[in-house]
Amino acid sequence: MGTTAKEEMARFWEKNTKSNRPLSPHITIYKWSLPMAMSITHRGTGVALSLGVSLFGLAALLLPEQFPHYLAMVKSLSLGPALIYSAKFALTFPFSYHTWNGIRHLAWDMGKGFKIPQVNQSGVLVLILTLLSSAGLAAM
Repeated sequence: MGTTAKEEMARFWEKNTKSNRPLSPHITIYKWSLPMAMSITHRGTGVALSLGVSLFGLAALLLPEQFPHYLAMVKSLSLGPALIYSAKFALTFPFSYHTWNGIRHLAWDMGKGFKIPQVNQSGVLVLILTLLSSAGLAAM
């Protein structure tokens, strides 16, 4: 007669506990690098942009007033220019980063820039272009 999955799992953990083997270290064994951080950030900005567009569209459908009404409400708060610039920068940063890093990925799709020094150089270039374009867009 066979054993159940629960019994097999109990046997597995009992064997591991008796042998004093350590658990797998998972991602703690990896040394963080620029390409790794940029890959994670690219995915994160993609999710943030998707959620942002979805929420904006949902708000446009469900809120009772038109966009100019809400824009006037924000203007009536008399927020300082530094705060407005910071908010605009925070809104443009994910868009800029995802765009420039997407162009970098398109270059990779064409088979260019796979050597480690090129990967790091293109990563730094993406970060510089992101900061410059985000600053420029926020200044508009």
